[in-house]
Amino acid sequence: MKGLSSLGALVYSTESGRMCPACRQPVAQCICKQAARAVPVGDGIVRVQRETKGRGGKAVTVIRGVPLDADALAALGKQVKTACGSGGTVKDGVIEVQGDHVERVMALLAAQGHTVKRSGG
Repeated sequence: MKGLSSLGALVYSTESGRMCPACRQPVAQCICKQAARAVPVGDGIVRVQRETKGRGGKAVTVIRGVPLDADALAALGKQVKTACGSGGTVKDGVIEVQGDHVERVMALLAAQGHTVKRSGG
């Protein structure tokens, strides 16, 4: 019976359509998505630092601790990358912008009302 739950996951029901395999609710009422969209709990301070470690000596501006959900964080990441005129990524709640743009990012985030600190060296 132990392996039955992994082999017999319900993915479709004729009554309600597609089902979430994790919580077994209809996709529209899935509680897994709500848990994933929860805003990360932190101390309310956005930390901005410049990193080069593990990147072949290239500088990257890293922004951590932004109290936003995943969609809003992706939108902020796009806005920051546009303001810096540079590429980057948003993953695992961290925004990475290619290049050394610490001062510019700090000014942008402070203008949006975030409490910003420079982190690292």
